[in-house]
Amino acid sequence: MSAALSIPPPQPETPLRAAPGPVALAVSAAPARKPALPALTGLRTVLALTILLFHFTPNGLTWARHPSVTLYPLIDIGYVFVSFFFLISGFILAYNYAGRDQPVNAVDFWMARLSRLYPVYALTLLISIPMLLTEWTARPHAQFVEGAIATPLLLQGFFPTIATFWNTVSWTLSCEVFLYLLFPWLLRLRWPRGAGTLLALLLGLWLLGMVPHAVYLFTNPDHLPHLADRYSQGFWLDTLKYTPLPYLFTFLAGLTLGRLHQAVPLSSRARLALGVAGFAAVGYVSYHWAQRLPYILIHGGLLTPLFAAIILGLAGPGPLASLFSWRPLVAIGASTYCLYLLHFNVYLLLHNNHIPERLHVARFDPWISYAFIVLLALAARRWVEHPCQVAIGGWWKRRRLSATRA
Repeated sequence: MSAALSIPPPQPETPLRAAPGPVALAVSAAPARKPALPALTGLRTVLALTILLFHFTPNGLTWARHPSVTLYPLIDIGYVFVSFFFLISGFILAYNYAGRDQPVNAVDFWMARLSRLYPVYALTLLISIPMLLTEWTARPHAQFVEGAIATPLLLQGFFPTIATFWNTVSWTLSCEVFLYLLFPWLLRLRWPRGAGTLLALLLGLWLLGMVPHAVYLFTNPDHLPHLADRYSQGFWLDTLKYTPLPYLFTFLAGLTLGRLHQAVPLSSRARLALGVAGFAAVGYVSYHWAQRLPYILIHGGLLTPLFAAIILGLAGPGPLASLFSWRPLVAIGASTYCLYLLHFNVYLLLHNNHIPERLHVARFDPWISYAFIVLLALAARRWVEHPCQVAIGGWWKRRRLSATRA
């Protein structure tokens, strides 16, 4: 994902009666909303900020500055939180949509996602226009044209060579859109209902998702002179890192986890135990195993079962959920989609143009840059993402109503 997306939590749209069509399915009434899961929104804040620190790590957090007590080992594997976001996305979709009496209207679902995702994406591309000059000089001109066409269409994630074109982190949105396109049909599959079967399916999807990365580890198709790390490049490595299919199994695991959550109601004590165990295990791996384990396996979802435990631990009332439901965390969490898309290029623009130095605040950098990016994300959420979502959603509902009356 580079890093995900912070992927915005899907909000169930208010379906209308659909006109006949190959993918439009009639829904007569809006389903009741499920209880909110604010702790998962708060968790997204922590993940998004860790990804920000992963991309632009301040010197004060490195091993060299604080060899005994440091957050650096956790930040250094911040790339894994991209797959965490895909897992959360699948879980939230299953939580909101699985078990409905009427099937999801595919077109309404896609429009609801588009109304929320694309306006902020367009804003980030507009802000990032200076990056196009760099792309023009850094890439072959044919590749530049490919990227300039594919990126506004959210197709860049399908092409490893241009996945990071224009806005380095937006390949995750390309992957997420692909998964959203599949979701209405994935939801209509015959999913098991038993807890044991769902758990076995969850583990099976995790292992299947690890297969391409294990194959890469043992075959080295890019002929790298050493084991791949976060700085390595190669066509097949970039295919695993940036294209949608490797993340399909994580997304499916999230859908399965959402159904498992519904099938096995957990007590507050059980959620606390799962959540604490998941966080402790992620911390232990970060500090003691991450440097020993192959990068390609960690990037490919090796920690997915630990992330699943954390999600279940926060998906309901409990002491841990209360901690992550702290209002400032939830407030920022609602804007983490904006934060994720904006952070990379905005940080580069600030420093390429020496803005901290010009404003005489360089002594507070990079922390003041982080704060600015968070505030910009909150503003984008309030004045771009939400108003555009409401406006586009309202237009679509009026259009659907007029079509049904015609």
